[in-house]
Amino acid sequence: MDNDGAPELSQRHSLPRPRFFFGLILVACGAALFAIVFRAAVERFFVHVHQANNVLTAFRALPWWARILMPAAGGCLAGLASGQAARAPAGHSVADVMEAVVVGERRISLRGTLWKALGSYFAIVAGGSLGREGPLIQFGGAFGSAVGGILRVRRRRALIAAGTAAGFAAAYNTPFAAVLFVVEVVTGAVALELVLPAICAAAIATALTRATMGEGPLYGSHAFAMRSTGELGVHLALGLAAGIIGVAFMLLLSRAERLFARIQARALRAALGGAIVGAIACALPEVTGNGYEAIALLLGGGLTLPIVALLLIAKPIATSSSVGSGSPGGVFAPSLFLGAALGALTAAVAAKVAPAGSLGPAGGYALVGMAAVVAATTHAPLMAAVLVFEVTGDYAIVLPLLLATSAATAVARALRRTSIYTEELERRGVRWAITVTRVEDEDGVDERQ
Repeated sequence: MDNDGAPELSQRHSLPRPRFFFGLILVACGAALFAIVFRAAVERFFVHVHQANNVLTAFRALPWWARILMPAAGGCLAGLASGQAARAPAGHSVADVMEAVVVGERRISLRGTLWKALGSYFAIVAGGSLGREGPLIQFGGAFGSAVGGILRVRRRRALIAAGTAAGFAAAYNTPFAAVLFVVEVVTGAVALELVLPAICAAAIATALTRATMGEGPLYGSHAFAMRSTGELGVHLALGLAAGIIGVAFMLLLSRAERLFARIQARALRAALGGAIVGAIACALPEVTGNGYEAIALLLGGGLTLPIVALLLIAKPIATSSSVGSGSPGGVFAPSLFLGAALGALTAAVAAKVAPAGSLGPAGGYALVGMAAVVAATTHAPLMAAVLVFEVTGDYAIVLPLLLATSAATAVARALRRTSIYTEELERRGVRWAITVTRVEDEDGVDERQ
């Protein structure tokens, strides 16, 4: 129901269409501009403060004590910002966006979302093991909710979904994956009343992002091709292993959150989480940040296998410390890193038992692993496959991507019913699968009441 008590979608023929389309364009542009400013602010921090291009280069140049102090200070500031966000009267997380779109009984706080985005910024520039996609997706949804309220359009849910897609697209420069994120994660089904605006918003946001941040794939163009169809068996094994790794990562995040919750002061526990990341970074600076730089090294063969094996253990601990202690941010990018490390190790093991020259480059397995672990944590295999395809531009690995992501999702769902996004909803008592099914049964997939 809208704030005036009228159904949002059942009366769509009487909607003020020009007002809705104006709102859609405003939401797409606003979400894209926020993402552009956020990304640019992170980059400028490292350039002006550290004279470095990224967090990994910056931390490699720091003394050991600074590697501990910086994440701790950033975590403290992030914890203070999160405390301000918690005072907001409405929700401000991805789970809140999902509930607002499907259930329609949740409002998204723009003020709380901005406070969380500020906290994410503090944690990210200080080296916290977090992804930047969280605040960008959340802001898109919150901005859509705010615009829908200001313009008093009945299809506010569609604007929230569109803002979510725009934020995702601007974060990764991946319009198709952004739409599939809305379909597989946010709505759980193809609802054209929500998906069509999301497609438009993703296209607009991607165009703006590419015009300002560059058009190339996020991880550069690659051409990792299979050398034989027999490699599909290795990719299947990689997908099965990714399902287990993804579930283990989610369990670790939940456990860390419960442990840190024993510390009442938000700033103190976030500072402690940051200090743990810094302590790990003294030996492995690759755990800092979202992992983009380390993934690029993995794809290019720039990390030794012993380091990759250590990072497969250290990165989940670092991310759990950052997220579990209360620093706001995403776990999407760290999941990509875990998958890349798992894929590289899988390729190394397979190379020892397979005939010489029968396997493709290890970088291809790293890419497939990235998609597989994301699929395991989100329960969204198609979105994960398309995401990795879009961020690399490598069509040759499409078949392994689909095979591995489906296998990873099947394993993850067998081991753990909830995804990384629906777990929070389940804790609130919202049975997500039942809710989505009930909404579809009541009014059809295309008319969510």
